[in-house]
Amino acid sequence: MRTEPQSTIRNIKIVRIIARLNVGGPARHVVWLTTALQTSQYQTALLAGRVPEGEEDMSYFAAENAVAPVYIEQMSRELSPKDIVSLWKIYRQLQREKPDIIHTHTAKAGTVGRVAGFLYRWLGWKNVKIIHTFHGHIFHSYYGNLKTKIFLIIEKTLARVATDKIIVISRQQFQEIHEQFGVGNKEQFAIVPLGIDLEAFAGWRGRRNVLREEVGAADDEILVGLVGRLTEVKNHSLFLEVVKLWQEKPKVPKLKFIIVGDGHLREMLEAEAETRGVKNSVIFLGNRNDADVFYAGLDIIALTSLNEGTPLSLIEAMANEKAVVSTAVGGVIDLLGKVEERQPRFQICERGISTASGDAEGFCDGLQYLVNNAERRETIGRRGREFVEANYGKSRLVNDIKNLYRALTES
Repeated sequence: MRTEPQSTIRNIKIVRIIARLNVGGPARHVVWLTTALQTSQYQTALLAGRVPEGEEDMSYFAAENAVAPVYIEQMSRELSPKDIVSLWKIYRQLQREKPDIIHTHTAKAGTVGRVAGFLYRWLGWKNVKIIHTFHGHIFHSYYGNLKTKIFLIIEKTLARVATDKIIVISRQQFQEIHEQFGVGNKEQFAIVPLGIDLEAFAGWRGRRNVLREEVGAADDEILVGLVGRLTEVKNHSLFLEVVKLWQEKPKVPKLKFIIVGDGHLREMLEAEAETRGVKNSVIFLGNRNDADVFYAGLDIIALTSLNEGTPLSLIEAMANEKAVVSTAVGGVIDLLGKVEERQPRFQICERGISTASGDAEGFCDGLQYLVNNAERRETIGRRGREFVEANYGKSRLVNDIKNLYRALTES
């Protein structure tokens, strides 16, 4: 295959925009891409809003990767009159940077950033390409019906007039966003799965006892962990209901349940744990910066979300060869793979157990299946690791995005 000489490859300038660098997969995603696309062929500027009070700030992660974002102080999570100021500041930044590509991430940045990009392109007659990545979506389980309908109208309009390419991170997400909710044209979409730093989780067995000693777990005791922000869409209340149901089951082993993460619901969830009578069975660890350590110590990873794009916690769990049990929402379906066996209230998939959203009894039954079948846990864990290593490496993510940028700018 003939390769274009290095000297003829055109330099590409990217402005990447995200609503906030809070704890979660999108913040890591944009920082990794910003770092990787600072070469002789690519330059990237990262614009970000501020993390609101009550959410953990991941600015440290940007600093660790030598990324210095330009902060748009007025860009918040919710719709606000301040969005006009954010729009103006982003527009002015685009004028300074003169990008070839504007790439927005998450709902708020996708709205304000694409409107600013549209104005920049229209008022300045600029041949700039505008891309938006859906890391998840807010078309159900976030807001009431009226607000959700308004957001859906905004997304459909932006897809039609201010977006050249729409990136989704799983096939299931494409089906929901385009086929179910009618956003965009099929030709606009590209499926680009997430990428993670797989090397960080190599040799996890050597770190298995660190967390277990911290929480006082015996070698043969099973630790069940839920990793994620303490926010409504993650549905931690379902997890606490599962813990209660587990305690009421006859002749089951005693488990330790671990919640990793923090957020504005922490006090409420801790109170709920006490009300349900499960306070002594659930350990709230708060936010941790040692994912290589806490995943290593867990045996089963749970996810109870109402809505997901592709959950980073399940990808990282699989990278550590952990069995997973999850509600079958969004991109989770793609991660778990085909259904191999159907039980009355849960499904045994290639790479995990899936249950219906909101079904605590089904979730508890699926958990019990994993607890009682050590060999199946190991098989699911091994399959998960092989799947993630083949499909979710950071280098693959970077190459996919580079190829997409080149195709867009050369078309």
